[in-house]
Amino acid sequence: MRLALLLGSLALALFIGVIALQTPSPRGPETPATAFSTARAMTDVRIIAAKPHPLGTPEHEAVRGYLFGRMTALGLSPSLHAGPLEDFAKARLTKWGLDPSKPAISLVGVLPGRDPTKPAVVLMAHYDSVAKSPGAADDTAGVAAILEAVRAIKARGLADRDLIVLLTDGEELGLDGARNFFTTHPLRDRVGAIVNLEARGGGGRAMMFETGPGNRQTIDLFTRAAARADGGATSNSLAVLIYSLMPNGTDFTVPRKQGLPGINLAFIGRPAQYHSPTSTPDALDQGSVQHIGSQALEAADALLRAPALPARGESRVYADVLDHLIVAHAPATGWILIGLTAALFLFAVWGGRHAASQVAGGLTVADIGRGLLGGLWFLTTCLVLAQAVRLLAGPIASRVTSADTYYVLLRRLPWIEGGVALTVLAVALAALAGRDVVGRRVLAGLVVGAALLATVMGGFIPVLIGAAVIAAGLSLWSQAAPRSVWGGWLGLILLIGLLGAGAQAVAPEAAFLLTWPALAAAAAAALSAAIGARLVSKASLIPAAVVTVVGGGWIASLAHPIFLGIGMDLPGVLAPLGLLILMFVRPLAPPQVARALAGCAAACLIFACGVSMTARFAEPAEPPAASAG
Repeated sequence: MRLALLLGSLALALFIGVIALQTPSPRGPETPATAFSTARAMTDVRIIAAKPHPLGTPEHEAVRGYLFGRMTALGLSPSLHAGPLEDFAKARLTKWGLDPSKPAISLVGVLPGRDPTKPAVVLMAHYDSVAKSPGAADDTAGVAAILEAVRAIKARGLADRDLIVLLTDGEELGLDGARNFFTTHPLRDRVGAIVNLEARGGGGRAMMFETGPGNRQTIDLFTRAAARADGGATSNSLAVLIYSLMPNGTDFTVPRKQGLPGINLAFIGRPAQYHSPTSTPDALDQGSVQHIGSQALEAADALLRAPALPARGESRVYADVLDHLIVAHAPATGWILIGLTAALFLFAVWGGRHAASQVAGGLTVADIGRGLLGGLWFLTTCLVLAQAVRLLAGPIASRVTSADTYYVLLRRLPWIEGGVALTVLAVALAALAGRDVVGRRVLAGLVVGAALLATVMGGFIPVLIGAAVIAAGLSLWSQAAPRSVWGGWLGLILLIGLLGAGAQAVAPEAAFLLTWPALAAAAAAALSAAIGARLVSKASLIPAAVVTVVGGGWIASLAHPIFLGIGMDLPGVLAPLGLLILMFVRPLAPPQVARALAGCAAACLIFACGVSMTARFAEPAEPPAASAG
């Protein structure tokens, strides 16, 4: 019974996660005039991205002329706004063998609204590409989506405020077009909100990953707009927080630093197409165009027709739930959720202790502590093994000095993700089987060996060495493993709850990733305690199975975009996500198949190493002579 529930719930969770990651179907030319149509947008994509068009080339000038004509036809009365390039941009053009004396020339158009005195809304994307890429995704898809969105907005009738269409130049060189507009253009003082479109890849769901400061009203408006968009929305406050801490920048960086509200949309799937000759119109995921374009249309339209544009206030804690619903709350609400989790946890503890009086091996406080240590063992072991397996596919990107090598690593990223995901699965299976079954000395030796390998291949990382010490010590300590189902389950809930409380205190925008699953797991444990505290009946295990399906599917849908964003440098990011799913399934592990689970864990780890190493052969690095210049 347990095995069937375990396998069935995990399979359903994976299915739900995969479905949630799909892009909406692209709409054809017969789509109503008031809706976004990929087919119509692709007409522009095919013309703009026919060839690479970096600044300073004849192709770039031809694209600018084409866009000027398209904006004129849409009634935007376009004008050109030229501005200087910074030294960094000039150096990049020189490296590409192009003329560094050329200015950045952006296109600016206005779709008038009823009241020109109201703050205007900006739809923004950049039309330049890098030297070797047609740039169908980055950022031709964004430019074409804006043109199609403008057409649809006009079809919906006159809006309340002006729409400024800003197609910037020089983004690939250092954001020069956006910087010039927001510092010198006469319209800059009229801007009240921005919708920016970007890409780092050639497909996948478009995520809203960045907002302006104090985003409560922005998120509330985006939530309403996203409900009307094809495919819903993929967004959460963790992504906004992570991106704010990264050195990366887009055109949206310029107005955001000026305190302007807005949203930044991008898709990052199919990473091999980023700045690549393969980023052609035919290779572009048209479902991604539909998703980013539909969101941009609905967000811009909502801003244009809003009585007032979003004002700066507190930031929201929010996340989409399987793309169909955005749940948001104030940061302080996180403490209420933690308190509710604690109450449910204590009820489950009471139920588990009641079961202990009826059956040997029941719950004790010490056993909950051992369950917590089991979760710590899982986290630290995953961090060490994931780093070692990741390095089998090539160096960490942050230590790479060659752009060509970085793009090779992007092409390897699907292999890297597969290898790390299999590694986390292997450690989870080992945790479910039990460290005694796998072999404590074997586990400790594996952790030490992986730490040495990671240090040799990737350099000394103090956090990694610390994790290895903890993982090896807990592997060898015979008293560090829970002795009951309740102890293992509640120990994991307690660990996640404590980590969530820490995150709530330091970074409440990120705490939802821990506090929401902890609350769901605590509710399932409390319900199981009420149904059958001995956890032997099918009915008493159903709550765990249900939370595994729903919560596990949600975590799976988050894992892929998170890994695409930061997993190349931080492969251990999948460890806490794996811990959350382990928390859900912990009571479903059947002890009768422990040896089989241990064998599957070993097979998964071997397979993980093979997948990661295959990346070097599937996407080999170019010889230095071929990649020079």
